Amino acid sequence: MSERAGRLVTVHSGPDGYAAFVPAPLPPDPPLSIDDRLQSLLDEANQALGRLDAVTLLLPDPAQFLYSYIRKEAVLSSQIEGTQSSLSDLLLFENEAIPGAPLDDVEETSNYIAAMSLGLSRIASGELPLSNRLLREVHARLMHGVRGGDQAPGKFRRSQNWLGGTRPGNARFVPPPAPEVQPAMSDLERFLHDASAPILVKAALAHAQFETIHPFLDGNGRVGRLLITLLLTSERVLQQPLLYLSLYFKQHRDTYYERLQAVRIHGAWEEWLAFFLEGVVTVAGSATETARRIRALVDRDREAIHGLGRGAASALRVHELAGRRIVLSSRVAATELGLSVPTVNAALGRLEAAGILREATGRRRGRLYVYDDYLQLLQAEQ
Repeated sequence: MSERAGRLVTVHSGPDGYAAFVPAPLPPDPPLSIDDRLQSLLDEANQALGRLDAVTLLLPDPAQFLYSYIRKEAVLSSQIEGTQSSLSDLLLFENEAIPGAPLDDVEETSNYIAAMSLGLSRIASGELPLSNRLLREVHARLMHGVRGGDQAPGKFRRSQNWLGGTRPGNARFVPPPAPEVQPAMSDLERFLHDASAPILVKAALAHAQFETIHPFLDGNGRVGRLLITLLLTSERVLQQPLLYLSLYFKQHRDTYYERLQAVRIHGAWEEWLAFFLEGVVTVAGSATETARRIRALVDRDREAIHGLGRGAASALRVHELAGRRIVLSSRVAATELGLSVPTVNAALGRLEAAGILREATGRRRGRLYVYDDYLQLLQAEQ
């Protein structure tokens, strides 16, 4: 065990005893060694973020892209925790339709969106900075009314948890004992406000430290991934919260856990940072390309709608809403657009005839229309 990583503490003794890990405060000591390779990765990651930030400004409606991209992230982050819900399931659920996945799974995914929105709004409004108090609020919203909701939502744990195994004594990893959680999280909070650390370095180290502390009884993985987004937006690195590493962590799950464990055992912060930065480069590049493709799709479809003649104006408005929601009912569209239901139904019929939307239910009542091409672009990376 490297002193740079932290220390093991013995909890109890005898057959029920175990050793728990207490991480050393950030930043690492000795300091990070940023060699040429790491510096090159850091530069590349910052450039990738810059391109992502720039391309969103070119979108006809950045909020439109954000709405759908946040939902994609919610699905991926929840899938890492074992849920089976897809983006289509979530969108059906939000339109009060029956999803194909278990309802509990979809509700957990929906809660992730609510928790993220809460954190982002609190920061954007200036009501609350990125802090332990905010993380506790986010956690409470995440766990509200779903599995694990009885595990002290919004409160740092007061009992031991562990990763893998059936008890701490045979676990793969045992986070700090409960009395060490609050001091460790206070140290982490101070690091979050350390202006001397480059933001991507800070995000990488803070995420790993949070996952090691595992301060809640449940939901740590999702809050730890949200921490990255909240940190980047609070530092104004991105105008829109569009960098999500859940897909990268999911695709490289084994390496992700190996790098985290190497930090805990060997203090291998540089290797973890390299992995994290490679993820930023990959994910930012993919998101940038997706944004460009969506812009091209929306422009193509708008051009087609302009050629519809009579009724094009209302069809354009419904199309714009479909780009935000992806799955749409006439009732929702009429309410949000301030149009009559017959006008919306006529517009939906025109968009379906033009091959832009697809009616998904086959019913005469309670129909749902899907913006298939948009949905496929979002799902292509999964």
